Amino acid sequence: MADITYFVALPFVAADDGVAPGEPVECLSARAAILRAEYLSRREGVVGSIAFSRTGDPSSGTFEDAQVLKKFGDAPDDLSVL
Repeated sequence: MADITYFVALPFVAADDGVAPGEPVECLSARAAILRAEYLSRREGVVGSIAFSRTGDPSSGTFEDAQVLKKFGDAPDDLSVL
């Protein structure tokens, strides 16, 4: 199977030890993920968000590292810590 790229907007909420990820939202494109992440960052209770992409083969479960497209507010720069 060919590689597929997923685009995701991920909000973050305040936690006792910093921030915690909220519910991810899959989007149709990089631009849509950035717009959704910006929207999510302005919602009540959300301290920041990230738009990112991830490419891989879902049938084998092999994926490249996530690539941050844009960050809003208080969100980690490195997604590998999640």
